[in-house]
Amino acid sequence: QVVLTESGGGLVQAGGSLRLSCVTSGQYFKNFPMGWFRQAPGQEREFVAGLSANGRVTYYGDSVKGRFTITKDDADDAKHTVYLQMNSLKPEDTGVYYCHSPIVDYSENPTTGSFDDWGQGTQVTVSS
Repeated sequence: QVVLTESGGGLVQAGGSLRLSCVTSGQYFKNFPMGWFRQAPGQEREFVAGLSANGRVTYYGDSVKGRFTITKDDADDAKHTVYLQMNSLKPEDTGVYYCHSPIVDYSENPTTGSFDDWGQGTQVTVSS
């Protein structure tokens, strides 16, 4: 099982930036796909960004394209970290952000499955 631990959430004004981190532990290998979802109150969980298993392809939700960037640091074999750099934040970006490690690699239409691993979530609040 992969254990995912997020950090970096907080309160920021519209137009500001935040960087989320997700540290992996457990049975994680650096060729696993990794990504981020978010969920606002009363809404379904939404795909934000994903990095393919080979680390060469990135996918973004339409609402964050051009503002968010996903990257991964595999320099430490004992601890792999996935980042989500969020710029030009908007109030509609508010929600709980979850780190995600899927069984199935990401594609243009990302899906989730029962055996995927998830972090506990970190709150992002963007004030207007």
